Amino acid sequence: MKQDHRQFRDAPFKALPAALPAGEHVIWQGKPSFSGLALRSFHIRGVVVYFGLLLLWRLWSNWSRGLPAGEAAGSALWLILPAISAIAVLAGLAWLFRRAACYTITSKRVLFQFGVALPVSMNIPFSRIANAALRIYRDGSGDIPLRLSGSDRVSYLLLWPHIRPWRLRAPEPMLTSIPDAARVAAKLAEALTGQPDPSAIALLALGETEDAPNANMNSPATAAA
Repeated sequence: MKQDHRQFRDAPFKALPAALPAGEHVIWQGKPSFSGLALRSFHIRGVVVYFGLLLLWRLWSNWSRGLPAGEAAGSALWLILPAISAIAVLAGLAWLFRRAACYTITSKRVLFQFGVALPVSMNIPFSRIANAALRIYRDGSGDIPLRLSGSDRVSYLLLWPHIRPWRLRAPEPMLTSIPDAARVAAKLAEALTGQPDPSAIALLALGETEDAPNANMNSPATAAA
């Protein structure tokens, strides 16, 4: 069966690693946002704050030692070059990781495609998803971590940054920093349960909240339990 891109309801970013079986279709496909990866996965904001504080400390230290203002400023400004270099490296990594990543939700599974040096694909059938949650940010982007059932564990290091932070004992694959996350969560909830999930749809109004409450989307197996 040939892959028919007319099945995509959102413009496709990346071809699937194999043709979908008969009766399965793509519901949504997307990538992490660059700003989300840069700020929340690679912590560029924290690096800027660190170098800013270091610069202020150096200025104060030079001033307290009685150096002339021009000399004190010149001695401190050398920190700007390593700061710009560090930010550029992290921004470049965020761009590469975003370029290599693609998330696909079909009518039967969630597919992760990632890997800068070595492309990797991971299929998560809906039957393996015990629960899905949603965290939304001010810009409307958000994270959708997937809690898996069964004893098999995924690799935290292999999946990073497409993994819920700090869940080391039971790693949860995560659709990371996806734009319009509430709409994507509603599509996933509908695919998992067969009906629109009201809690996910309601989060459309919470786009200005940095840490909105999590919405849970139970799989059919969980709901039946």
